[in-house]
Amino acid sequence: MLNEKISVLVYNLIMQYKNNPLSPHLQIYKWQISSLLSIAHRIVGVINIIAITAICIWSILLLLGTESYQPINYFLNTFFGKFIAVSLCWTFSFHILNELRHLIWDLGYGFDLKVSKITGVFAIIGSFVLTILFYLIGKNIF
Repeated sequence: MLNEKISVLVYNLIMQYKNNPLSPHLQIYKWQISSLLSIAHRIVGVINIIAITAICIWSILLLLGTESYQPINYFLNTFFGKFIAVSLCWTFSFHILNELRHLIWDLGYGFDLKVSKITGVFAIIGSFVLTILFYLIGKNIF
C-alpha cells in the first residue's frame, strides 16, 4: 500500500515537469495507408522467415527420399495446403513490392504524400495481381 502511494507520488512529480504530448488513443487515431503497410510489412516479413525455414526443411526432406517427402506432398495437395501455398505467394509478392517502394525511398524519391499513397496502393493491388498470375501460371505448368 505504501509502495503504491510512493510510486503514484513519484509519477505525479515527474509528469508535472514534463509537458510531453500523450500518444493518441487507437480509437481516435486515423489510420494512414503508410502505417498499415508498415505494420503489414513487418508481419509479412516474419511469416516469410518462417516460410523460408519450412521450405528449407522441405528441401532436406526431398533429399532424404520419397518416403520422407510423402507427408509434405499429401499436405500440399489438400485444400488447406494449396491455400497456404497461395497465401505465401501473396506474402512474398507483397514483401517484394513493398521493398521496391522502400528502395525508391532510399534513392530519395517518392516522399510526396500523394506519391506515397499511390505506391502503397500499387503495392497492395500489385501483390494480388502477381499472386493471381503465379497461381494461373503454376496451375498450367503443374
